[in-house]
Amino acid sequence: MRRVTLSFDNGPTPGVTEEVLAILARQNLRSTFFVIGRKLAQPGAAALMRAAHAAGHWIGNHTLTHSIPFGEAPTARFAAEELDETEALIGDCARPDKLFRPYGRQGNIGPHLFSRAAVNYLLAQRYRTVMWNSVPGDWRDGEGWVDRCVAQVQAQAQDWSVVVLHDIANGCLPRLPELLARLMDIGVRFEQDFPDSVVLTQRGAITNLDPAHVMDGLPG
Repeated sequence: MRRVTLSFDNGPTPGVTEEVLAILARQNLRSTFFVIGRKLAQPGAAALMRAAHAAGHWIGNHTLTHSIPFGEAPTARFAAEELDETEALIGDCARPDKLFRPYGRQGNIGPHLFSRAAVNYLLAQRYRTVMWNSVPGDWRDGEGWVDRCVAQVQAQAQDWSVVVLHDIANGCLPRLPELLARLMDIGVRFEQDFPDSVVLTQRGAITNLDPAHVMDGLPG
């Protein structure tokens, strides 16, 4: 049986996130919301994060500004600011193993994702760094993303897809019920946790981080 973990990036977004939560609640599904720190300072956004947490969803850190990948600003200070300020805003909604997802810029994977300083900081702060293996493009292709997501889930060489969706104004919301129905029709099992294949660091250790995804090489 194929498994699917749903994750939602770039929120919380008032007017969107609460509707996403309602759709998930109707199907009794739990996911992870990777939040942007600066958004949490906007009116109503922190309350949406707390509502997601109260409903059983996990909350993860998706950087403070969502503007520059770590590999393109390879200083310890930048990594600390992007992680610490967001984690402080997440507060007691954080997981015991703090979740982090890097800024990939359009979901791309490559050396821009990390710097050595960022990896060192993630290890020192014991973050569980989580990637993805399905980016259907809900924010850029409202017509085609559902078909693309179902095709990616069915085509995965492994049987566990980690899907990146977005709880933003031009994201997945209008067609999220359709996606869930189609995934249920093909018999997927929804999971909240993540497969080992997309977990790069946890408990202070590198677990599955490709050196090619670190601009200036892995820590020695």
